Amino acid sequence: MGHSGEFVKWCIILMYTSQVVDMIRTQIYLTSRQRDQLAALARNGGRRQSELIREAIDRFIEQHGRDRRAVVLHNAAGIWKDRTDLPSLDALRGTWNRR
Repeated sequence: MGHSGEFVKWCIILMYTSQVVDMIRTQIYLTSRQRDQLAALARNGGRRQSELIREAIDRFIEQHGRDRRAVVLHNAAGIWKDRTDLPSLDALRGTWNRR
């Protein structure tokens, strides 16, 4: 390989390693069925199994984040309903309409 070929090889290695710097290696246990289906999906899609796993985890986290926000909003509804030290909402709205 000439100098330019060697340079390209090192650029590719540098680009690859710079993309995985913020990742942490971990191990998981899969059932035989999960492993086989994951391997088939990766092979058929021309992707790595690790990519598919990261993508699935991202979707899982995003969905649970949405679910968590919905629960928090639901639980927050009416939390001040029994407070007597707050001004009347109707009175406040009346002052807004006069402006």
